[in-house]
Amino acid sequence: MTIRSILLGLLGAVFICGTTYFNDRVLHQTDMIGNNLPVSVYGILILFLLGVAPLLGKRSLRGKELAVIMTLTLAACCIPGSGLLRFFTPALVMPHHYSRTEPGWRDEHILDQVPKIMLADVSADEDRVVDGFRQGLSHGDRHISPAEIPWQAWWRAIGFWSITLLTLWFALLALSLVFHRQWSQGEHLPYPIAAFTNSLLPAEGTRLSPLFRRRLFWLGTLLVLGFHLNNFACRMFPDFLIPIRRQFDFGALHVFLPALVRGGGYGLLRPVVYFSVVGIAYFIPSDVSLSLGLGPFLWFLVVGLLLPYGIQLDQVLEGKGWYMSLRGRTFLLFGANLALFLSILYTGRHHLTNVFRRCLGLRSRDEVSPSEVRAGRIFLLLSLVLLLQMRLVGIAWPFGAAYIAVLIVFFVVMGRLIAETGLFYMQPYFFPCVVIWGMVGVRTLGVRTLLLLQMFSMILVVDPRESLIAFASNSLKLIELRGVNVGRATRWSAVAVVLGLLVAVPTCLYIQYDQGSIVYDAWGYGNVPKFPFDNAVAIKRKLASQGLPDGPAGTSVWSRLRHLSPNRTCMAALLAGFAAAAICSACRLRFRRWPIHPLLFVTWATYPTYLMCASFLLGWLIKTVVVKYGGMQLYQRLKPLMVGILTGEILGAVFPSIVGAIYYLITNKPPVAFHVLP
Repeated sequence: MTIRSILLGLLGAVFICGTTYFNDRVLHQTDMIGNNLPVSVYGILILFLLGVAPLLGKRSLRGKELAVIMTLTLAACCIPGSGLLRFFTPALVMPHHYSRTEPGWRDEHILDQVPKIMLADVSADEDRVVDGFRQGLSHGDRHISPAEIPWQAWWRAIGFWSITLLTLWFALLALSLVFHRQWSQGEHLPYPIAAFTNSLLPAEGTRLSPLFRRRLFWLGTLLVLGFHLNNFACRMFPDFLIPIRRQFDFGALHVFLPALVRGGGYGLLRPVVYFSVVGIAYFIPSDVSLSLGLGPFLWFLVVGLLLPYGIQLDQVLEGKGWYMSLRGRTFLLFGANLALFLSILYTGRHHLTNVFRRCLGLRSRDEVSPSEVRAGRIFLLLSLVLLLQMRLVGIAWPFGAAYIAVLIVFFVVMGRLIAETGLFYMQPYFFPCVVIWGMVGVRTLGVRTLLLLQMFSMILVVDPRESLIAFASNSLKLIELRGVNVGRATRWSAVAVVLGLLVAVPTCLYIQYDQGSIVYDAWGYGNVPKFPFDNAVAIKRKLASQGLPDGPAGTSVWSRLRHLSPNRTCMAALLAGFAAAAICSACRLRFRRWPIHPLLFVTWATYPTYLMCASFLLGWLIKTVVVKYGGMQLYQRLKPLMVGILTGEILGAVFPSIVGAIYYLITNKPPVAFHVLP
C-alpha cells in the first residue's frame, strides 16, 4: 500500500460522501451509489483507466494501488445514500413534526417514551429546527450560509448515533475479515463483482488491462452505452428522438396464470432488462441464476394458491403499516436466512473455531493469521460495546443481545450473497426488532422497548441496499487478488468510514436546510420516520382495548421472560422458511442434478429480486445455450462481451449524471431525471 493510493482512496471517500446527496436528491439522476455496485465509483474507475491512465505513462497508478483506492472509497459508500443519510436526519427530526400533526401521537405522549439523546433537540427553537428542515431557510436564489443551520439542535443526537454506527461498522469490517479466508480460499466462492473489477485493472508491469484490447469487450460496451445514451437524449429532446424500450409487456398472458396474478405477481409479466444483471448471471453458477430468476414467480404463485384458503402471507398480523410490522412473509424470510446462516457456520466450522479459540487465548489446530485473530477480538469487543449502548438507553440486555444476534444473521447472509451471487441490489426484508417482537410477544417486550428497538432498526438497517459488509467482502477479495495485505487495508477502510461520516452529515444537513427536504423523498421523509411510533401507538391502543398494561409483565427481566407469548403464525412461518431452505440444501447435496439453490428462499419474496428476476433468467438462458451448443470454449470466448455489457451499463449511468451536473451548474435548474439501475 503506497502513500498516494491511501491518500487517493481517502479523497475518493470524501468525494463520494460530499456529492452523493446532491446528485440523488437535487439532480435526481441514477443514484451515485444506490446499491452494492455504485456506478459513480466504478464509472470513475473505468473513465480513469480508459482516458487518464494512458496519458500518465509510467507515472500511472498500478493495479495494486487502484485496488486500494477502490477499497477505501467503497467503504465510505455505506454512508451518504440509502445506507444511512437518506433516512438518518429525517428520522431524528421528523418525529417532532408528526407529534404536532398526528393526534394519536399526542394522545399517547409517544415521543416521551424515547430518550432525548436519540432525537434532535428542538427545545430552543422548534420552528427553526423542524420547519426549517422541512421547508428550507433560503429565500429565492440566495443560499444560506453554514452558520444559519441550527447545529446546536443536532450535536447530541448525531453524537449518540455516530458512536453507535461506528461501533456497528467497525464490527462488520472485523466480521468480514474473519469470514473472508473461509469463503475465498476454503469454499472458492466466485465473487463476481470483485472478479469484474479485477479484470479491468492492469496487471503488474503493464499500463492497460488486456481486456481493453478485446473486440468483444468493446462491442458489448458500446452497444449498451449507446442504448442508454440514446434514451437519455430522448428524455432531454423528446420531440426529436425515439427511445429504445427495455421493458416488455407480456400482460396478456395473465389469463393463463390466475394464481400468479392473484398473488400480486402481475408486474412480473412486464419485466425490465438490466444488462448488468444479465452480465453477472453469465458468470455465476447456473443453479444460482436460475433460482434468483424463478424465485419471485414461485413466491407469487404460492401466495396466490394459498389465498383461497384464507392464508395471507403478507397480511399485517400486529402493528400498523406493513414495513416494520408482524407479517408471515417476514418470518418466512428470517427462517430461510437462519437456515443459510447455520449452514455457513457449519461449512466454516473448523476455520471459525480456530479463529475464536485463538481470540480467547486458546490453542488452535490450524494456523490462523494475526489479522484474523485481531479482527475476531475486535468483533467480540464491539458487540459488547453495542450491547452496552443499547442498555444505556433502556433496552434490557437479553433483548439487546437477541437484537445483535439477529443483526449478525442479517449481515453475514448479506455478505455471503454478494460473494456467491453478485446480487448487488438486495434487501433481506426482515428486521431484528420485528423478529424479537414476534418471538417473545409485546407484553413481554413492552411498548417502550419495542419502540426503542425499532428506532435502532430505523437507523441501522431500514434500507440496507448499500451495506458495508457487502462492500468489504468484494474489496477483500479484490485486494487479495492483487496481493495487498488484507488486514492493513481493513484498518484504512475504517479510517475512510470515519472521514466519510465527518463529511457526509454536515453536507446533507446543509442541503436540507438550504433547499428544504420534503420535496426530495416522500418515502424517506414521510414514511420511515413514522414506522416505530405508529407501531407503538397501535400496540398501546390494542393492549388498552384488551384491558392489559402496555408495560412489561414483570419487574425484572427474568420475570418478563417467563411470560413469553410468541405469535403462532409468525413461528409457523419461521419454521416453514427454515425447513424449505434446509430441505433444499439437503437435496442439493444428495442429488447431483438438483436445479434449485437454497438462496431462492432467502430472496424470493424481496423487492430487488422481483425487479431483476427476468434479467437473471435471461442471463441463465444465454449461458445455458452457449454451453450446450458451443461448449466451454465458446463460453470462455464470450466472457469479454459480458464484461463489456456490464461496463456499458455503468458508463450509461455515469454520463447522464455528469451532463446533469453541468446543466445544473449552468442553469441552476435540475435536469430531467434519468435512471439506469434500481
